Amino acid sequence: MTDRRARRHEATRQEILDAAWSLARDHGLTGWSLREVAAAVGMRAPSLYVYFDSKDAIYDAMFAQGYRELLARVGAVPTTGDPTDVLRRVAHTFFDFCIEDPARAQLLFLRVIPGFTPSADAYALAEEALDRLRDVFVRVGLTSDRALDMWTAVLTGLATQQISNDPGGDRWARLVDHAVDLLLTSETTSTST
Repeated sequence: MTDRRARRHEATRQEILDAAWSLARDHGLTGWSLREVAAAVGMRAPSLYVYFDSKDAIYDAMFAQGYRELLARVGAVPTTGDPTDVLRRVAHTFFDFCIEDPARAQLLFLRVIPGFTPSADAYALAEEALDRLRDVFVRVGLTSDRALDMWTAVLTGLATQQISNDPGGDRWARLVDHAVDLLLTSETTSTST
């Protein structure tokens, strides 16, 4: 009986998250209310508190879910072979992940929700994603934190430019390989001098 209740509880939590994502995609991350989420799942707003104690708790669960999706996506990328090819595959995977869901990209990589800070548990998933990227970098010979910082800034910047200025197009997508090449050239030059 307890397992059935736990499964039902988790299924309802997921239904609430799905509704919040749908509203965020339609109205922006901050453009929805708990009342609208409740209506979308067929309950009254006070009933949401059985599943989430606040709107920030919903954002936190969305943040964690987004990073789990990113970890799964990046984890499926082959990371053996030519270093340039490896980094290009990882870069395109990240870029595509961002542009396919602008609301998710905003939540994970921009701070657009006033006062929201992910919980330690949710943020640990973001740190895990960065650690996995760091591992890929080390395997291809990039060991500086500077390279990792440059990567995150440039790739996130390209993705947000694509989302903002050419949705559905490829203007910034075409620059991903060039950005990887510039990073590799820059790091090779800086380590040899």
